[in-house]
Amino acid sequence: MREAGKAGSDRVGAICRSLRRAIVERALAPGDRLPEDALGERFGVSRTIARQALGQLAGEGLVELRRNRIAVVASPSWEEARDTFDVRISLERLVVRRLAGRLGEAQRAALEAHIAGEARASGGPEAGSIRLATEFHLLLAEMTGSPVLTRYVAELGYRCALILSLYSRPHSSDCAVSEHREIVAALVAGDAERAVALMDHHLDAVAERARIVSEPRRERDLIRLLAPYVEG
Repeated sequence: MREAGKAGSDRVGAICRSLRRAIVERALAPGDRLPEDALGERFGVSRTIARQALGQLAGEGLVELRRNRIAVVASPSWEEARDTFDVRISLERLVVRRLAGRLGEAQRAALEAHIAGEARASGGPEAGSIRLATEFHLLLAEMTGSPVLTRYVAELGYRCALILSLYSRPHSSDCAVSEHREIVAALVAGDAERAVALMDHHLDAVAERARIVSEPRRERDLIRLLAPYVEG
């Protein structure tokens, strides 16, 4: 029974990871329906497992559960979007204060390697740049060693990525890359106040790129869209 429960939990986790990435990379858009039967078919699981994954993502604010077991990708309001960024800014201040002057060589190398990957992706599809930018912030949170900070930065980071897919206007990813480099430099130098100021400016700039954009809805083939995101 314990092994069966772990296997079910593993499948739920795999579906959540796949759907998060599909949302961040804009394969799934706000308002897209997520039928349990289609998810079960795509991921080779029961509707019960698919329902559990949707429930977990609903708890993270990425999915909305409606009547009659209808689930859709969340569509945060403009007010919710601004509040989400404000909370994220406050949380990431804690992260950089915790890390300033405390990064080891391996951590510094990992951050520099990640930023180099962001630079290589610059100029390519914007969805890939948004995913890498989000993962930079998750990497910083993980380096604090705090499960609480890691969990909440991840949830807010993914929700902000969803918000950007709904409201943001096109922009160059070069700015994010240079700002990430400056944040790491301040952390390595042990300058907590500069790191906080840089992070505030960086996330404020991301939030200010958002504007309400209305596009016509279109029917989308969920099984086809999710094909690249199925693990294994």
